[in-house]
Amino acid sequence: MNKIIIFLLTVLCLSCTGDKSKEIIDRSGRTVVINRAINRIVSTAPSNTEIIVDLGQTHKLVAIDIHSANIDGVPSGLPLLDFFYPDAEVIISLQPDIIIASGHNPTGTGEDPFKLLRDMGIPVVYISMSKSIEDIYLDIGFIAQLLQAEKEGEALIHSMRTQVQEIRQRTEHIQNKKSVYFEISTAPDMMTFGKDSFIDDMISIINARNIFGNEATFVMPGAESIIERNPDVILTSVNYIDDPIGEIKLRPGFNHINAVINNQIFYIDNDSSSRPSSRVILALRQMSEAVYGDRE
Repeated sequence: MNKIIIFLLTVLCLSCTGDKSKEIIDRSGRTVVINRAINRIVSTAPSNTEIIVDLGQTHKLVAIDIHSANIDGVPSGLPLLDFFYPDAEVIISLQPDIIIASGHNPTGTGEDPFKLLRDMGIPVVYISMSKSIEDIYLDIGFIAQLLQAEKEGEALIHSMRTQVQEIRQRTEHIQNKKSVYFEISTAPDMMTFGKDSFIDDMISIINARNIFGNEATFVMPGAESIIERNPDVILTSVNYIDDPIGEIKLRPGFNHINAVINNQIFYIDNDSSSRPSSRVILALRQMSEAVYGDRE
């Protein structure tokens, strides 16, 4: 607890410098007071960590969440935090200048795991769950501005826009759009994305149709509804069972689905399809190749 007291006193001293404080609006709409230069960052979500890495700001990271540990470019040996229940005392001992959090971090009860830290004066900015590729551009721009890496942010966004447009042009002429079911959780608790999700936006970018595109953001469909909507292609990012494609083929009734009949079931990289960051381009390319053979 001594570390907490020492850090709190440090925060209070820094807060007294008034002329250095500024208010910003984070990506969730919260007002956040920044009262110091940002040189020590705690990143609590892999999507944010990937953006920080791709902006060339890894030297500022002092801790990451456990799901960020496998990201290329992250320095080894950083403290790893639980995604939903980060250890406040560990974070305080690291004396961060800011915590870059995710809309996913609050638990299912809506509890904010960073409330204590915010109350102590540690700035916490939230990157909400992205609803589109355009949202991801805005996330990158926000983090780049926050870390005073605007030039790097502009270059990263420009590179993404160029690649997205290239992928879009390969299939935009196709008249008969294929229907797609994108599965992120396998039976019996199947889950997919509906509207207002970046996955739905990516399906639109490759000129295909999400069979649940008119549903809520997160959908838990029954087998009957998938069979009834009869997708032309099934994409899965499930990576926690040995053979997700084989499992889909063997589900009762799925032998009547066009995607199963025509062997059009494909695995899409889990990390790049689940993390709204600059690295989502890999998943977009894989989706275009799977659905249309990436044809021009």
